[in-house]
Amino acid sequence: MQTTLKTPIVFTGWGLHTGRLAQLTICPAMADQGFWFCRTDISVGNNLVQARWDAVQPSSLCTTLANKDGVTVSTVEHLLAALVGCGVHNALIEIDGPEVPILDGSALAFVRGLVRCGLRVLSVPVHALEVLKPVSIMSGNSTATLVPFDCLRIDFQINFDDSAIGSQYKSLRLVNSSFARELCDSRTFCCKGDIDRMQANGKALGGSPGDNAVVFDGALVASPGGLRHPDEPLRHKMLDAVGDLALAGVPLIGHYTGVRAGHSLTNRLLNKLFTTSGATRMITCDRRITERLPGFGLVWEEIPVVV
Repeated sequence: MQTTLKTPIVFTGWGLHTGRLAQLTICPAMADQGFWFCRTDISVGNNLVQARWDAVQPSSLCTTLANKDGVTVSTVEHLLAALVGCGVHNALIEIDGPEVPILDGSALAFVRGLVRCGLRVLSVPVHALEVLKPVSIMSGNSTATLVPFDCLRIDFQINFDDSAIGSQYKSLRLVNSSFARELCDSRTFCCKGDIDRMQANGKALGGSPGDNAVVFDGALVASPGGLRHPDEPLRHKMLDAVGDLALAGVPLIGHYTGVRAGHSLTNRLLNKLFTTSGATRMITCDRRITERLPGFGLVWEEIPVVV
């Protein structure tokens, strides 16, 4: 059955790119609503923005959604990944600004809040999108691919010049609590030179970069406390992919492979998936399929502890 939250949850934090303090409230929603954002700071015109693949506005550093009136919400990927990874199917997200708080740069706080709150089961079956034929997008040396599979599986490969990152690869079946256990605490990352350039252009102003991102400087991890996982950058890219694939609008059943892929490429892949005849079909999930979806059976003890 579909789920929503039992009660609203409130988060407050800085936007990474806007440098603005924002309050975000995740509220319960009805069945078949999916995920919607409501800009509470906008009182004239349409302030609702749907979390869908065809609402994405071009942006290289994060995922930004926009409605037809030009109202936007940016950096939505970590929150959407947490909702999907915790098995939430419907939520209204009220926010009093244009950017979702970055918090510590991962999805951990969102996951903790959702599991602490608990979910309400709705008396409507889960609908999922099953991938029926391969689709792929390539841009330079980056590729993103979806092929049929019996659950959501993500394979990812990265290759960075910084020796502290280098080449990394991981494969993960996104069933049950695997998102919470394996990915949710992995933070966004950048190079020190990137931060210097962003701050010079008025971006990355939301608190100290060491508090909300892992900063690499060549062979060094410049952030206090070091890494949470030896392959934390790779895991974060997989976290981002979970959030970007959430824009399918319903749980996705298929095998995603990303090679140096980012937000834009994954969204282009969803565009191709939805515009390719016969590439998908909508199914009503029976118990067997539902029990393989992300977040099913997740309990507090499976959430990572960060010191």
